[in-house]
Amino acid sequence: MIYCTKCGRQNDTDAVYCQKCGTLLEPEEETRVAHRPAAVPPDSDGSTEIFTISPTLLFVKAGYVGAIIAGLLLAALIAVLLPSVSPWIGVVFGLALLLVPAFYHLRQKLVCYRLTETTVEIDSGFVSRTTQNIPLRRVQDVTVSSTIFQRLLGFGNIVIDNASETGGKVVIKNIDSPRKYADLLLRQIRLLER
Repeated sequence: MIYCTKCGRQNDTDAVYCQKCGTLLEPEEETRVAHRPAAVPPDSDGSTEIFTISPTLLFVKAGYVGAIIAGLLLAALIAVLLPSVSPWIGVVFGLALLLVPAFYHLRQKLVCYRLTETTVEIDSGFVSRTTQNIPLRRVQDVTVSSTIFQRLLGFGNIVIDNASETGGKVVIKNIDSPRKYADLLLRQIRLLER
């Protein structure tokens, strides 16, 4: 059915003119919505962020599981060996074991590796914060290194050799899928060389 845009009357789909007012009927056009890719907003310095990553949390998760198991065993051991002691003491000591992986979790979250259009930034620290900026124009080599253990678990290191005054290498440690991020870094370096 086609509705008249002037009077609103319902007409047959093959009608050319409205049966009530005689207005020329035009078929309705479909509305199409174009989807634009989401643009990453530029930073305060005007450069666009390519990626931000942190070291893998694989060991932290394993630490939480280990702390929970050790906490349960400790609580059970205290309950069996020291029946005169309140069972809540064993639970408190068991929960205290979770502080160890929580510390490493916090430490891992405080390290951030970021690639923008022009620099590699490494932020680290809790009380005193350190930000190291490596201009991409100074990067001479990008290497992905993984030990056998790292390769089995799917993470590794990215070694960036730069031509700064002090020289040296910067290591982005324990990154999930290091090859992917190294390729993004190399692609951005090639774009700057054009």
